[in-house]
Amino acid sequence: MTPRRIIWSTVIIGALLAGPALATPDDKIAVVRDLTARVGPVVGSALACKDVARTRIKAIVEKFAAVIKEAASNVAERADLGRLLDTSVADGRIAVTSGRIDCTLAERQLGDLERSLAGPNLQEAAAPSSTAAVVATDPAAVSPTGVRGVSDHEIRFGISAPFSGPSKELGRQMKLGIDAAFNQANDAGGVEGRMLRLIAADDGYEPSRTVETMKQLAEQDQVFGIIGNVGTATAVAALPYALQRRMLFFGALTGANVLRHDPPDRYVFNYRASYAEETEAVVRYLVKLRGLQPQQIAVFAQKDAYGDSGFAGVSKAIRALGASDNGILRLDYRRNSLEVDEAVNQLRTIKRQVKAIVMIATYRVAAKFIEKTRNLFPGMIFANVSFVDGTALAEELKLLGTHYSKGVIVTQVAPAVAGYSSVVLEYKNALAKYFPGEAPDYVSLEGYVAADILIQALKRAGPELDTEKLVDALESLHDLDLGLGIKLNFDRAEHQASHKIWGTVLDDNGQYQPLELE
Repeated sequence: MTPRRIIWSTVIIGALLAGPALATPDDKIAVVRDLTARVGPVVGSALACKDVARTRIKAIVEKFAAVIKEAASNVAERADLGRLLDTSVADGRIAVTSGRIDCTLAERQLGDLERSLAGPNLQEAAAPSSTAAVVATDPAAVSPTGVRGVSDHEIRFGISAPFSGPSKELGRQMKLGIDAAFNQANDAGGVEGRMLRLIAADDGYEPSRTVETMKQLAEQDQVFGIIGNVGTATAVAALPYALQRRMLFFGALTGANVLRHDPPDRYVFNYRASYAEETEAVVRYLVKLRGLQPQQIAVFAQKDAYGDSGFAGVSKAIRALGASDNGILRLDYRRNSLEVDEAVNQLRTIKRQVKAIVMIATYRVAAKFIEKTRNLFPGMIFANVSFVDGTALAEELKLLGTHYSKGVIVTQVAPAVAGYSSVVLEYKNALAKYFPGEAPDYVSLEGYVAADILIQALKRAGPELDTEKLVDALESLHDLDLGLGIKLNFDRAEHQASHKIWGTVLDDNGQYQPLELE
């Protein structure tokens, strides 16, 4: 018998024989925690080997799920054990994919584990008392498939976004688009017979709340992955949690560089173009087509990572034009605030002439800033990045009058919602079917497209779904044509599907018209 086999037999059989000695809940949890950390890597390495029968793995996982349910006395304990099992399974899979062990050894370890568990009932070791409470099935229970958030009938995803506060329309629209795509897929039979479900958590666009919403989604709601999170500062808070747990972080509503590392983080994928690409496009437009000097361009930005990312993009674009980025005027405002008077006063007192303002803002504060500066600077060009939510911004400006909306520019990362491209028509049909009365919106369209890309990858990943297989499937998506007018691509070195920027400008009626940026 190999040393590893001796270790497995000794540890697991020892726990099985502990029986009545495990009288306290703490004792039971300690044994199960120890077993979880040891069983998980064996399950994970077996899952990484295609020739290992899935029924063998499923049998072990089902037995262990029952142990966790009986040993844990509350949801928090079950969630903690489930999280530990997920981490251990992922470690085992990586051991195979990285070449640290081969599938021959992985199958041998699985056989050792099966023989160790074939004797006494493992449940009796963790819950020896005949009077132990039986915990009903709930979302925190380990999935029979051995993969968190994936059952034979369902795949659960989570979204952390603002569903309250001044930016709540961003979260509502993002969820709307994802739900429309998920519903459409579910009506067609789902993915490998599994229905797609989106669970939402409200972080109010406050990073201090985002870590808790991420924990809620992962540990209580037991989601498989994250899709469509809204915001840059909130992404900064959410990302370490997701990466530490090797959880998919897909299609976030932000163009910040924190999600665009080189080489890319394995579990982070973006649909949209970056803020640097958006601001570069608008700066080049202002200089090349509108004839402005770089020093005549200012920035109105949120005072956080979102604003910093947009401002850095403007600086980079100006340097690329051969000009100095020293002294770019930056006008700030606080996140989740509509207080713009300080920024307006700063603009009024500046000595040099400013002819255009690149706005890194959300829709309500952008409208407030335009309202307070339009009459002071009648010829000012206002140019917003896509995160502003062009539809919501247009509605806010319409309430003020056409004088305020006319000529306002918004760069977009999806085609015109008023257009007739294939993806827009499919999106509108889905929106009308599942959410009648909801008007087409650039943010919900982005959510729909992002979800559609994810669905294509899920189909490629096959029936034995786990995060590593899904990541591999995403990295194999090349020349994906969803009807955007461009083809989308991922690979190991590129986790951003699109680099396309569409220009739009509001007309006299507050409707967006195409704007050629080059």
